[in-house]
Amino acid sequence: MERNIVYIALFAALIAALGLLPKFTLGSGIPITAQSLGIMLCGTVLGAKRGALAVLLFLGLAALGLPLLAGGRGGLGVFTTPWAGFLFGFPVAAFVAGLEVEKWHGGPLGLVAGVAAVVGGIGALYLIAIPYYMAMAGAGLGDALVVAMAPFMPGDLIKAVLAGVVTHAIWKARPDAVLARS
Repeated sequence: MERNIVYIALFAALIAALGLLPKFTLGSGIPITAQSLGIMLCGTVLGAKRGALAVLLFLGLAALGLPLLAGGRGGLGVFTTPWAGFLFGFPVAAFVAGLEVEKWHGGPLGLVAGVAAVVGGIGALYLIAIPYYMAMAGAGLGDALVVAMAPFMPGDLIKAVLAGVVTHAIWKARPDAVLARS
């Protein structure tokens, strides 16, 4: 129990720390950071439930006003923008990625974690973020895909590969630390 709490808090802090890495902002106004890598790692390392709880802890702290989101943003206002669909999708993304790693035991863990990061950290995330963006911004599907998805895909695919590599490296160094496989 205590171990789970420590890991959940540690990974919530990891997501926050990844938001501090140098970022750049697209013309649409949304910043690109490494925080989605943290979301993927929450799932691939901690598993479905613990990964989602780590993300929910992070989002709760951001909602309280801590400047943990990209650009030093925080507070309830960030949950009212057209881009908030990504925030709402983060716990689902971690859960789905974690579930994939928990259930898929064939193949090397690095490959499994990388695919799980694509399925959860990209697929599940955009299944929530794109419709939310469409509803809040009054955009059609084509516009939403061009503005809210296409610019992020190359970076997201790189982050998914990194999630697979990092998860595998953690497993090689400390197999018991990859809770998605214990």
